[in-house]
Amino acid sequence: MKLVTGNSNRALAEAVAGYLELPLTDCTVKRFADKEIFVEIHENVRGEDVFILQSTSFPVNDNLMELLILTDALRRSSARRITAVLPYFGYARQDRKSASRTPISAKLVANLITEAGVNRVVTLDLHAAQIQGFFDIPTDNLYGAPVMVRDIQKHYDTSKLMIVSPDVGGVARARATAQRIGADLAIVDKRRPRAGVSEVMNIIGDVSGHACVLIDDIVDSGGTLVNAAEALLKAGATEVSAYITHGVLSEGAAERIAASKLKELVITDSITATDATRAAKNIRTVSIAPLIGEAIARTASEQSVSSLLD
Repeated sequence: MKLVTGNSNRALAEAVAGYLELPLTDCTVKRFADKEIFVEIHENVRGEDVFILQSTSFPVNDNLMELLILTDALRRSSARRITAVLPYFGYARQDRKSASRTPISAKLVANLITEAGVNRVVTLDLHAAQIQGFFDIPTDNLYGAPVMVRDIQKHYDTSKLMIVSPDVGGVARARATAQRIGADLAIVDKRRPRAGVSEVMNIIGDVSGHACVLIDDIVDSGGTLVNAAEALLKAGATEVSAYITHGVLSEGAAERIAASKLKELVITDSITATDATRAAKNIRTVSIAPLIGEAIARTASEQSVSSLLD
């Protein structure tokens, strides 16, 4: 088995390699003067089971091209099987036609990955479950919930906790977390007047006297969380925190979270944290390296991965 990484999330790749007690494969992933990507594998991979760990996060297109070119290099080097391990799958929010004459970019990216020569995909908390079906190759969608539940149980009194979905679309995810820890569920009813902007409309459920924890898969601008926290506190919540799998945190988001009424935002290391994210005192990171590492080990040994979803 070989573990290869591009430049998107070197720290996570090293942590996964440490969990597997396996060195990262020696390879070069660099740019020419005109920013074209060049890849060279410095080890023999003929007949090997190779795993490429690469989040397609910002800069999304560069990291996606690194993945595709790494795949091509490994395929042409006679790797036996190539598994793309994508802790964060970019373009996942473009999973349907949102208006006339718009693309389904998530499907396009799935096609690109498949046609490049990837034999299997392992990813984490896809924004929409149907994206699994966009791939014509085996695809495992891991859940970050077990990692988050353990952290919630460690830091909070679950008898006084209310799990909250920041929108109606995330109810299933929040309900699953609430069931794991035996907590009640509330929902923030919101609308989006335009992309990247949210407005809280109503709180469904009685949050008065409860410590609230918002559960979601992606935090980008941070506006939804900030607005939801203010609405929950006005409704009588004693404090509001958030657990989000993918901390996209685009420009200005970390500062917005730091200045908000959120007690804490907990994200995973599926995406490399920016300097602003690391500087924010109320943003904390938990590692998914053991989860990803175990999924890789089980895939390589042809064992079941489904038990990791419990």
